[in-house]
Order: sequence, then structure tokens, then C-alpha cells
Amino acid sequence: MKVTPLTLRRKVALELNRHLNDKIKQEHSLRQLFWECTLRCNLNCRHCGSDCKKTSGTSDMPLADFLKVLDSIAKKYDPHKVFVIISGGEPLMRQDLEECGLAIYKKGFPWGMVTNGYHLTQERLNQLLRSGLHSISVSLDGFEKEHNWMRGNEKSFERANNAIKMLCSVPDLVFDVVTCVNKQNIFSLEQLKSHLINMGVKRWRIFTIIPMGRAALDPELQLSNEDFRSVLEFIKSTRKEGKIRLEYGCEGFLGNYEGDVRNKFFSCHAGINVGSVLINGDISACTSIRSNYSQGNIYKDDFLEVWENCFHPYRNREWMKKGECADCSYFKYCQGNGMHLRDENGELYFCHLKRLKEK
Repeated sequence: MKVTPLTLRRKVALELNRHLNDKIKQEHSLRQLFWECTLRCNLNCRHCGSDCKKTSGTSDMPLADFLKVLDSIAKKYDPHKVFVIISGGEPLMRQDLEECGLAIYKKGFPWGMVTNGYHLTQERLNQLLRSGLHSISVSLDGFEKEHNWMRGNEKSFERANNAIKMLCSVPDLVFDVVTCVNKQNIFSLEQLKSHLINMGVKRWRIFTIIPMGRAALDPELQLSNEDFRSVLEFIKSTRKEGKIRLEYGCEGFLGNYEGDVRNKFFSCHAGINVGSVLINGDISACTSIRSNYSQGNIYKDDFLEVWENCFHPYRNREWMKKGECADCSYFKYCQGNGMHLRDENGELYFCHLKRLKEK
């Protein structure tokens, strides 16, 4: 097995990107902050990594506690340059979500949210917009059969599809549709693309399923290496068409697909530009990281002090250079893959580049 060597043009571009990322790591300016505001959820998704439930054993984080974090951040950073993303669970399970958004907005922080769209009504959307909503991501994992199979609810597709229609009617609102590709929906991507374009969707992101949480033991969620390559080829050809802005998620280094399936070269900015406050107060990076790489807790630590002085495992990833990464010539570009692909012991779940190896 071998990886197709990088083209000279791509190698030069990756070297320039590597030097740029070195500078970004040194500065580690906070630009994006996730708030895991609840673990409650109205669906029962097959691939859920956080095992959220309709009635969670963990209470929603009080708004006042999160606002103290924003006050800490504002001591150094311009609030207008730090984007807050409200996540869960399902944020729309919070009846005070509009109050939360407005309070964040009044402190000068732009904010957006990630949702399954199930509870997004026109009235609720209008309220959220009045509360300063800047952007929103909605999950749609295929058509009715495939989406409802994934989400565990027979009305989920209808609700998500209606939510997307509503968002398409709002001028200047930045939003995208997120699709997790699996064995059930991979063969309908062309039809789904046409469906989204016809609705007026401008931005679309595709992810593949990480073998963790509920997804780890579900073979229907995992793509073969051949399927994985076909997804990247689909993204590549769709981007050339220019009818919808499609990107592959920020999951891992993709060799010669770098520059063709995303607007930027791969780089995991978790703990570098991206931080998070988890439901229990833990200070971490992006909420896709389910292993315990927390650096502190807002109930005993000051967020800004933790951000400025901790996060060493995120900002120097030489510790990842072990196992299959130890002798990899692409490590300088990949830096051990995304932090969300590491387990509690630092072991890699899987390597995207390895999936693209040729016989």
C-alpha cells in the first residue's frame, strides 16, 4: 500500500500553509467559542457522540454562568471578533434560547447555532433573528427514509426540510446544511444536491462518521475506503460546477485532495483559535472532542487565564507522533489529525490519508 505522492504545486502550497499555521499557534488568538448549553435533545440519532437524551441527567448551564466567561474574554479580546456558537444537545430545547442569544449579542459577541431544525418554527426563527442570530447550521442526512433512519424520528425529515425552506427565505442570513454520509445515503448525494439547490441553499458541508459514541458499533454508518474516495470525488466535481458551495468537514488531512474539497487546507484549530465551554463547565476546544482533553473548569478557573496559559497538548502536537504517525512523512502537514480523532489515551481512531492509500 502506498499514498500517491503530493504534486509539486500542492506541496508548495502546503508548506506555505504550514508556516502560516505555526504563526497562528504562537498567537493562539481566540476567534470561535462553542457553548454546550444543554445536553437535552428531541431526537435519538444513531451517530450521536455525546449520547444526548430528551431528559438529561445534567442540567442546562445557567446563562449567567456563561456570561461571566464572555466578560473574562472581553478583558483581552474584541467581542466583535469572537464568534459564539451555541450547541448541545439541541439548543432549541431551551425555552430561554432567545434570551441567551440577546444577552450574548448585547455584550458585543456575534452568535450562531447548530440545530437539527425539529423545533424551528417561523415564530421562533423571527425571535432568534431579533435576538441577533448571525448564522445557523441545520442537519439533513438525505431524503425522508435515510434521514429519519439516522435521526430516529419519523417526522425529522419534514421538520428539518421545512426549517431549511424558512432559512432560505431570510435575506443575508448565513446558514449551511450539514450532511453525515453513510451507507444509507451515499447513493443519493446527487439527488440531494439538486434538492438543496432547488430550495435555494448556497452552502453545504459533508462529514463522514467517526467511529466513536453510538457510531462505533454500527457498521451501517461506516464507509469503505472506496466509498470514502467516491465522496471526495463527488465534492470535488460539485465544487467545479459552482452551483452550491460544498465543502468536506474539517476532519483530517487528505493528501492530494487538499485544496480541492475545502476552501482551506486542513488544519485542526481546536485549542488554537477555537475554544469551548462544556455543559459541566469544563474548558475545552471544539465540542466534537468527546475524549477528556479539558484544560480547566469555569467554576474554579478564569477562562481567559486558562486560554492564555494552558492548552499545551493542542498547541504542540509532537506528542501525537507515535504509532502510525511516528514515521509518517506527512505529519508536518497533518500534525496528527484532528483532536476529535484521539481517544482518552491519545490513540488515533483512524487516519483519513490511510483510507486513501492505493494498492
